[in-house]
Amino acid sequence: MAEFETVNDVKQLNGLALAYIGDAVYEVYVRRHLLAGGSVRPHELHRRAVRYVSARAQARVILALLDEGVLTEEEKDIVRRGRNAKSGTIPKNTDVQTYRHSTAFEALIGYHFLVNNEKRVDELIGRSFAIIEREERALE
Repeated sequence: MAEFETVNDVKQLNGLALAYIGDAVYEVYVRRHLLAGGSVRPHELHRRAVRYVSARAQARVILALLDEGVLTEEEKDIVRRGRNAKSGTIPKNTDVQTYRHSTAFEALIGYHFLVNNEKRVDELIGRSFAIIEREERALE
């Protein structure tokens, strides 16, 4: 990826700030994944993107990553910080617990992005795609 300005004290950022950037990073990865898969019609791209970026999907991903034991202790701390962050808003289309787990996933992605750990971002997002697609196949 391109070089970005350095964010000082990434470890001191609150979970919502990490989730803010993580949400944007994840969205770009999802869009690239869908285009690489051959989707080009805007309505179809949007419909497919929702399967990856919904709070429900992201919550399932973070829970699966925790269950699989692939996160380091430092990453688990980031996840807790994201999950426990108080946003002050009430989610419209999901319950609070799902929303908090979704925020935890986005915070994890945001953290690794801000510390320029592109390899781990790629790995975690690749795993997230595999988890979501595996679950979809199981439902078919």
